[in-house]
This record gives sequence, structure tokens and C-alpha cells, in this order.
Amino acid sequence: MKIPSGHYIFGTVKVGERGQIIIPKEARDTFDIKAGDTLIVLGDEKWGIAVTKSDVLQKHAADVFARIAGENADEDK
Repeated sequence: MKIPSGHYIFGTVKVGERGQIIIPKEARDTFDIKAGDTLIVLGDEKWGIAVTKSDVLQKHAADVFARIAGENADEDK
């Protein structure tokens, strides 16, 4: 199976005794994750969990709020 461009499979990780995982080096390099970065863990009971850098989520949230503000401005006209 060919993985689409921009999508990745970095392998597997094991959860340690304290619930910790190691993010594979290739994933850290690809997504510029450094020591001290803040990550957000999201969960969906059907789809599972996702981990993302908090600044990425903040950017997407800002884009959504900007679109909502733009749509509300259009409705006010």
C-alpha cells in the first residue's frame, strides 16, 4: 500500500510503566518536535488518540474562528 504524500507511518512504540511513550526520531524531525515543546493529546472513542503540537492546534483554531467571524460579518450585511 502506497502512503499518500504528507502522511506517515513512523512505526510502533511501547507504553512504559508510567504511561510514557517515546516519539520516534523521524517523527520528531518531520514535525520539528523538540524537548520542552507542549503537545496536546486528543481522543475519540471511535478513532483513537492523536498527538499534536499545541501551536499547530492554535493556528487551526484561529483559522476556524476567523472563518466564523467572516461568515457572521457576511450575515450582518
